[in-house]
Amino acid sequence: MRRVLIIAVLLLLVLPAYAFGNDMAAKLNSVLLKAPTQGHWQIKAAEVAQWIKDGKKDFLVVDVRPNPKEYPNGHIPGSIYIPYNEILKPENLKKLPKDKKIILVCVTGQTQNLPVLALRALGYDARTMSFGYTSWVKGYFGGKLMQGAMAGSAKGNYPLEK
Repeated sequence: MRRVLIIAVLLLLVLPAYAFGNDMAAKLNSVLLKAPTQGHWQIKAAEVAQWIKDGKKDFLVVDVRPNPKEYPNGHIPGSIYIPYNEILKPENLKKLPKDKKIILVCVTGQTQNLPVLALRALGYDARTMSFGYTSWVKGYFGGKLMQGAMAGSAKGNYPLEK
């Protein structure tokens, strides 16, 4: 009897977690399948700059750079700061309007891609700015990081399978 009870309790704990995992994967998959027809949710810096110049109010730029010291040293006009790894906290989600485009921006365009799928699955019209601040600020250190990565890959002559 005790074994049956233990097995029943374990099943009650494991099955919902398993089902939730499958539901989550299905939800994320349905969102991800739309990416190619929705431009992979990327926009260019020139488009964001034009929206700012035109005074559009249907978007919010979210600076997601991991280093909080960078934001006060320069950011896109009208943006707010939430580091990418904290954007899904309830208090930060409350700062994001669901009736506006959410434009995520980081240093080189890599870390901003981490929360975009989750935000879209939660119903936000989240997008990323291609190449992040590297495409916004001339001579930005992110561009130098990218150039260093490209130079390193050229030196490595890493194998490529065909």
